[in-house]
Amino acid sequence: MMVSLPPDYRPLEDEEFMNPIQVEYFRQKLLRWRMDLIREADGTLASLSEGGILEADITDRASVETDRALELRTRDRARKLISKIDQALHRIEDGSYGYCEETGEPIGLRRLEARPIATLSIEAQERHERKERVHRDD
Repeated sequence: MMVSLPPDYRPLEDEEFMNPIQVEYFRQKLLRWRMDLIREADGTLASLSEGGILEADITDRASVETDRALELRTRDRARKLISKIDQALHRIEDGSYGYCEETGEPIGLRRLEARPIATLSIEAQERHERKERVHRDD
């Protein structure tokens, strides 16, 4: 079911959580983010494929190598984000988007605005982080 989104729409706390307009708002937000990441990745790929390192000076060569390593890390991060965005889009399709995968409670609009790929409520996320810290300290 396609819902048209008013151009200046922003989700509000006092409307029904994950009503069709909210869902469409987040779907479009995720799709825009995904397109931006793909566009950036294409730019990275183009600059990486511009050939070998021709700089004769060892310092210049090291600088180019460092830039390439950074671009590859950025590209890998973007690839992982795109995968998380795809998972969020799948949750929109199956109706589970916006709800904590641990508690089933609403994640909350402010958290989803800041991190549209969130799968946990703030409380569940904090529990996870506390557990990780405890296990890391072992």
